[in-house]
Parts: sequence; C-alpha cells; structure tokens
Amino acid sequence: MKEIIPTFAEAVQDIPDGATLMVGGFGLVGIPEGLLLALAERGVRNLTVISNNCGVDDWGLGLLLRNKQISKIIASYVGENKEFERQVLNGEIEAELVPQGTLAERIRAGGAGIPAFYTPAGVGTPHADGRETRTFNGKEYVLEHGLFADFSLIRAYRSDRMGNLTYNKTARNFNPMMAAAGRVTIAEVEHLVEVGELDPESIVTPGIYVQKLIVGVQEKRIERLTTA
Repeated sequence: MKEIIPTFAEAVQDIPDGATLMVGGFGLVGIPEGLLLALAERGVRNLTVISNNCGVDDWGLGLLLRNKQISKIIASYVGENKEFERQVLNGEIEAELVPQGTLAERIRAGGAGIPAFYTPAGVGTPHADGRETRTFNGKEYVLEHGLFADFSLIRAYRSDRMGNLTYNKTARNFNPMMAAAGRVTIAEVEHLVEVGELDPESIVTPGIYVQKLIVGVQEKRIERLTTA
C-alpha cells in the first residue's frame, strides 16, 4: 500500500531548492494544482521545471513563476503566460523550447531508461543548432536526450491504495509518462478507492511508478473563456 499524505504541505516538504520537477497536465487540464499551490506557499527556489507549458499567470505553474521560484523551464508552448514572457525577455529565466512530440518522447524515453534517440523533428531549424545529427536511409535526424526528474507531480482521476492510476480524458496526455520518469512520483488524485475496485483494463499507470498519494478536488478553472 502507498503512503496517503494528509496535507499538500506535507506532500511537497521533501522537495528542496534546486530540484528538477516534471509537472503533468496541458494548460490547466489535469494539472496537480494542489501540489503546485503548496509548493508556491513553501517558497522553494531555483527549480528546473519540465512541463508542456507554464499555465496562466494566476494559477498552477503561474504561481511559481510569479514568486520567481523557477530558474529554468523545458516546455513546448508558453504563449498564454504574460509573466513568463516578461521573465524570458528580461533574462530572468532560462527557457528551452522543444517540439511537443519530441518533448513527450524525451519524457517517455527517460521513463523507459533510454538515454537518447534520433528524431527528424526540428532538423533544419534553430532547434537543431549545435546538436548532433545523423542520416538514416537518406533522411537527417537530430539527437535528443531522455528527460528525468527528481520529482514528478502528476494528476489522476482515480487511484487505489496501491497507487494504480486512471485518468480523465485529456488529463492522460503528459501525466502517465511523467509518472514513469520521476525518481519520486507524487500523485494528486480526485478519488481514492480500495484495491480491487478498479477495472485492471482501465489502469494506465501501475502503482510501481507512484511513491506518494494525496486526495484533492480540483477547482477546474477555465483557461480561456469565450462567450457569444
């Protein structure tokens, strides 16, 4: 059985300054918002964050940005966060932008123990500048390295007490692969059930990848509201 953490503050208390974090979700969908809020309140600094994007200014990773707790971010999309844009332009944060499919594969490779791989994505663009390239079957590929993290903070829909996880729709995007690529994975879940209640065929992340569990109801904020 996995450790069920009673508070978000306790769940993040072992994350030190200078840690590398993977943070699941896509925009505001499927993000570990309770864990991120606790991390912002704790005030750890000099974090390297690996995430698809940096959310919005006032929620999720945007809270860490506002507090200047992030020194580097590896992401594929950062267009919705004005504070992120300001910090990049002023040289206050280091940003490594990666094609989205490449980012997903780098995380998957890290979780699978694969140190590097070749991909055609980014060849002939500034992304490939200074990187090793090779030609296979007449086509050029660029070398990319697998990504690993000290801690993976992820969001799941249901978990049993052994840490087996299921996800709700698009929250399944980056969360499962990040669960496998963190040395310590902390899963924030909406529903905790007993062992045997989950259909084995529905389990996406086996409990072997999860070290800590915490239950928290999402606010489910709207990233961009469009009205007629």
